[in-house]
Amino acid sequence: MGQLEKIRPAKAGIKEVVLPVGRILPGDCVAAMRSLPDASVDLVFADPPYNLQLGGDLNRPDGSHVDAVTDEWDQFASFKVYDDFTREWLTEARRVLKPDGALWVIGSYHNIYRVGAIVQDLGFWLLNDIVWRKSNPMPNFRGTRFTNAHETLIWCAKSETQKKYTFNYDAMKMLNDELQMRSDWVMPICSGNERLKVNGEKAHTTQKPEALLHRVILASSNEGEVVLDPFFGSGTTGAVAKRLRRRFIGIEKEDAYVAVARERIRDVRPFGEKEAAVTPSRREAPRVPFGWVVERGLLSPGAILHDQRKRYSVRVRADGSVAAHDMSGSIHRIGAHVQGAPACNGWTFWHFEHKGKLVPIDVLRQQLRAEMAAEVA
Repeated sequence: MGQLEKIRPAKAGIKEVVLPVGRILPGDCVAAMRSLPDASVDLVFADPPYNLQLGGDLNRPDGSHVDAVTDEWDQFASFKVYDDFTREWLTEARRVLKPDGALWVIGSYHNIYRVGAIVQDLGFWLLNDIVWRKSNPMPNFRGTRFTNAHETLIWCAKSETQKKYTFNYDAMKMLNDELQMRSDWVMPICSGNERLKVNGEKAHTTQKPEALLHRVILASSNEGEVVLDPFFGSGTTGAVAKRLRRRFIGIEKEDAYVAVARERIRDVRPFGEKEAAVTPSRREAPRVPFGWVVERGLLSPGAILHDQRKRYSVRVRADGSVAAHDMSGSIHRIGAHVQGAPACNGWTFWHFEHKGKLVPIDVLRQQLRAEMAAEVA
């Protein structure tokens, strides 16, 4: 599974290294990350041990036993030991991230505040904390606390001075029925047919739902980029990354999980190129001056534009300016002027008549952008 991708050295005299994309590296995550070159991955998603502090066995009201996370990999002798481990793997994660890369870490109340403090101490810059609200959480059977119905994800840039990071805002908005995606995500825990099993038992005690990783990866990476998961577990990150046409690197020290993940990912088929495409960010779309709309004949000089309620009207001129009764200027300047506002997005404020209906001139800008993209292709 996977391939070795050659990475050119950043400095003269340094040997060419390879990046094991599409592979699961067995063993300790810190040691494995140390084998990766500096600034080589675009995104790190980490689901580290939570260091759960559990007090005795837990039973349901009917007397049946509740399976808890009692695996050895989640056991730490003290908070200091856990903090030292966290600092070590986060340091390596930051080193392998590209200058415009980002990190996601998920945790529960047992560990996420400790992780968050270390994240900030190491120089990462917090962008959001996301609350994953579970639509089907396990009840609090003892009735001694609130039902623990959520986990927290931290999303951060590699540094405070980082000028660029990937956020597919418009894709997230489209995923949320054209509303801004909020920082509280409601989705079920992994269950049913998605829950992997070996000999009738759960293959992994903390398998995350693919829907969660779909949103994370879609939001903060692009097709072809490299996603690193240093706590690969049953391979959810790799399966979703492969399906979304990203490349992945997994690290996992438990042999049983490695076997499960390899079998799982082997059966995943990537989406087609057209199916994997997402709504592009308008911030990254090519700039289109209103004058281009005029010179390409999409609107003729003399055409009349109105606001949506027809309170104001302007006339289009040959140089792409518009004229009101008392002044002329850009669609933005005149839009602000007629409203007495400090600023205005003229593309969405002004409309033209088409087949008896008012249509925002932004439609013409999008038409030009589509034509430009076709010309490049």
